[in-house]
Amino acid sequence: MNTFSRHRVRPPLTSISIWTLAILVACLGAHALWDYLVPRAPHVADALAGGLLAAAATALGTLPVVFSQTLSEKVQDTMFGFGAGVMLAACAFSLVVPGLAAAGELGHGPWARGLIVGGALLVGAAALLIMDRTLPHEHFIKGREGISMQRVRRAWLFVIAIALHNVPEGLAIGVSYVGNDALRGSALATGIAIQDVPEGLVVALALLSVGYSRTFAVALGMLSGLVEPIGAVIGALVVGWSAELLPWGLGFAAGAMLFVISHEIIPESHRKGHEVWATGGLMIGFVLMMLLDTALA
Repeated sequence: MNTFSRHRVRPPLTSISIWTLAILVACLGAHALWDYLVPRAPHVADALAGGLLAAAATALGTLPVVFSQTLSEKVQDTMFGFGAGVMLAACAFSLVVPGLAAAGELGHGPWARGLIVGGALLVGAAALLIMDRTLPHEHFIKGREGISMQRVRRAWLFVIAIALHNVPEGLAIGVSYVGNDALRGSALATGIAIQDVPEGLVVALALLSVGYSRTFAVALGMLSGLVEPIGAVIGALVVGWSAELLPWGLGFAAGAMLFVISHEIIPESHRKGHEVWATGGLMIGFVLMMLLDTALA
């Protein structure tokens, strides 16, 4: 991580109180939505709770920045690998396998089940590819020494990339609560929340490294996680409309997550020569998510 400069970049919103107000409004909105959904759509309320858990984990990850903590590149790459492992296991055990089972329960034969979930998986990956090509973002900070407007722009593009990364995670959480029982949905949400902690830290460090204040970096890092409860509610609502959509929704979420793993996380974790550490983190993350899923099945 680059050395922090003494020069601070002025946040786009000059008053920190605006960020405090934004977080407060988000919390109040989530509370109101929860009260509305619990009696009308309990599976959507569960999805919202799972998404909020992931968002809270992202917020938790930003807190070390308040105490001037940083991480070595080796540790960061290990965390990236860990997150990739969690997401890979989630795709397999919480999305693809239940998707095949859901297609079978609808009366489809073995080939039809595979084609439905496989086709949905490819559609999910294609959707993320289109978003990747059309939305301006930077995959990850590669950075040069010294503060410049180019580095500031790259930091903001990185924040957009993390938000894009969080979309399939939120969708997967929402769909899992429709396609699985509440315990398995909670297992997926817990696994994603665990790997969201380092993401929050990386977002905050990226902003801090180009000169933003600690308060601003932490606040925006916390807000970046709010994409997940939004995605979770959307996923649960769409798939909850019809049982026929369930295998498609599970496959779509799996494809979107697999795209992010292959296109974003693994290349970044291997870029700086820490492949062994990143692979070790991936294996541990995969096993942890597998245990969470199978133990709560």
